[in-house]
Amino acid sequence: MKALIGIDVGTSGVKTLLCTDKGKILATTTVEYPIYHPKPAWSEQHPADWWKATKQSICAVLRKAKVKGNAISGIGLTGQMHGSVFLDKSHKVLRPAILWNDQRTAAECDYITRKIGASRLIRLTCNPALTGFTAPKILWVRKHEPRIYDRTSKILLPKDYIRFLMTGEFATDVSDASGTLLFNVRRRTWSRPVLSELQIDRGLMPKSYESTEITGRLTKDVAQELSIPAGIPVVGGGGDQAAGAIGNGIVRTGAISASLGTSGVVFAYSDTVQTDPKGRVHTFCHAAPGKWHVMGVVLAAGGSFQWFRNNLGTEERKAAKRQKVDPYELLCEKAANAPVGSEGLFFLPYLTGERTPHADPFAKGAYIGLTMRHDKSHLIRSTLEGITFAMKDSLEIMRGMKIPVRQIRVSGGGARSKMWRQIQADIYEHSVVTINASEGPAFGAALLASVGTGSYKTIQKACDVAIRVTSNTRMNSRNVRVYRGHYPIYQKLYGSLKNDFRAIDNIVAV
Repeated sequence: MKALIGIDVGTSGVKTLLCTDKGKILATTTVEYPIYHPKPAWSEQHPADWWKATKQSICAVLRKAKVKGNAISGIGLTGQMHGSVFLDKSHKVLRPAILWNDQRTAAECDYITRKIGASRLIRLTCNPALTGFTAPKILWVRKHEPRIYDRTSKILLPKDYIRFLMTGEFATDVSDASGTLLFNVRRRTWSRPVLSELQIDRGLMPKSYESTEITGRLTKDVAQELSIPAGIPVVGGGGDQAAGAIGNGIVRTGAISASLGTSGVVFAYSDTVQTDPKGRVHTFCHAAPGKWHVMGVVLAAGGSFQWFRNNLGTEERKAAKRQKVDPYELLCEKAANAPVGSEGLFFLPYLTGERTPHADPFAKGAYIGLTMRHDKSHLIRSTLEGITFAMKDSLEIMRGMKIPVRQIRVSGGGARSKMWRQIQADIYEHSVVTINASEGPAFGAALLASVGTGSYKTIQKACDVAIRVTSNTRMNSRNVRVYRGHYPIYQKLYGSLKNDFRAIDNIVAV
């Protein structure tokens, strides 16, 4: 039996998956690690934690599946995008990695936009300057930590640091590189004009590959530590969203995924480069070789529901512990007691700022429309509805770009709840389906490895074998009418509060 490993270097932990070359999942393991917030809106991790967790999870998944290391034929990598790992000439990490959800770089984004020009930047990279991207982080380190920057020999994305430790090779893939703001997405190569005008040495960036290409092979030392044969190929892999789309089978025109994890992502496959002139959604290279995708991101989607659980769901967490169930199940059960539309209660899920469509690091979360009639069930339901309205913002931009929407595949926490699936179908005004695989990016990384090692000629064929639809939730026309009345109000609320959000931020910063 041939077996493949998919490794997802996530924000909360490393998830490692083992599957056959036919896509049958044999086992998964997750090893968590901390995230640090040294200042408000800052977000960092130690790359050494990623590596320790990666090794632990690989060994654990092999034990769990009772598979010997010599059955492994390939490894695929994926992980959180945009993070920055600064290495010196001896390849030692110089500082904690600045993560995708770090918001410290607003000034650097303004500088990049002025330096290159807003419309020209979109022409060169297909995207505007956003605080989550890598280029602003590099400029921030250069300005605020010049001694670190002067010692920097290489800058890697999170999964690519793991690749380096596994193979000794400096490499990335085109989907992950697309999120640096230093990449020519149209031509699938580093953008020399952007690098030059921002005075970033091209030599700091790794070589880029298509996601199914072999980028290196497991070194002898690491192989011995993991009890896996040396020389196993490691493919390019992909950023977590592109790899997650592979794991959801989003590899043909008309296929859309709506993934609700910590962040929420609406992801559309495209055979050609399609951009929004206003830069409200991202256009990146897809992990499917030679293809692209359009993507909208809600920074705190499932993260908003997690915040509710942690801070306002004490009762449900205690009950869930007694009943040995997931507290989210109990929260959703309570939400079902509130009517569709939560009787005029709105939730804005901007707990960590927002990316799509507002690109505003100062945006704040809010409940609006509270009355004495509202109770906890309304609060929970409005939280789910507000998150889904934020996802709809991205979907509507894509529809405006004439991107066909033939099927919406939902995944993540929002796909596990029948009630939340119904909310999504009603707000999106389109039926939503789930598939047999729920492992997302790690599964996609393994499928990319299956193509890179020769099990399949194309990623489309690999997905056809491994993935099938398992449920279909149709929209309720009565609920659709309710949400059609609510959505325009939701859209106006951000504009009404935008300046107040900035004023609040100024008060907190004093």
